[in-house]
Amino acid sequence: MGERQPGTTYADTVYDLLLGQFMDGKWEAGSQLNIPTLAREFEVSQTPIREALARLEHTGLVTREPLKGYHVAPLFSEHELVKLMDARLILEPALALEAARRVTPEFLDELKVTIDDLFAAAQTGSMHGHWSADDKFHALISKQSANPFLDAAYGSIRGQVRRFRLFAKLGPRTAEMAAHDHQAIFEALEARDPAGSAASMSRHITGARNRALEDRKSIT
Repeated sequence: MGERQPGTTYADTVYDLLLGQFMDGKWEAGSQLNIPTLAREFEVSQTPIREALARLEHTGLVTREPLKGYHVAPLFSEHELVKLMDARLILEPALALEAARRVTPEFLDELKVTIDDLFAAAQTGSMHGHWSADDKFHALISKQSANPFLDAAYGSIRGQVRRFRLFAKLGPRTAEMAAHDHQAIFEALEARDPAGSAASMSRHITGARNRALEDRKSIT
């Protein structure tokens, strides 16, 4: 596994490595996460593996069953998918509206980097790049709302949003559409337009929901 970074534990390092594997598409929904096997792979004891998996369980990416151990979370059911997107449609337009009232040049610069990364990921087909840029874009807007209660509410579903991204089909067209959606949200924020920012965010999430539901039909 290599040396730990100063100020981190082995569990921190294992957590980051496993999260990177999720983002790289190594793990399929429902796959078993065998603790002894992972301990050998990362050349650590089983204790940091257990600690990292417990943290991942809290994100929604991993599930644990008594006597069966840890597994990668299953695909969302259609009901769960709709309910998650309903929650996002309530919360994230409100976050975008509040962020638009508090726009700073530094905030816009950070957002622009994530959009550039998203377009680059769409061109290269990088799941890791898309996953990471999309996650950071939405998290930056949540933080910029400057409302700790709204930000905490987003934090509580962020793991489930990650789970949705992780197992959604990501073709070049889908990735490029997401990048253009983010660009539209960015332009509304740049214009300091709270209502327009909220509307752009709502369209983005609605589009993601509709595409995900269509994808489900193609595999069921």
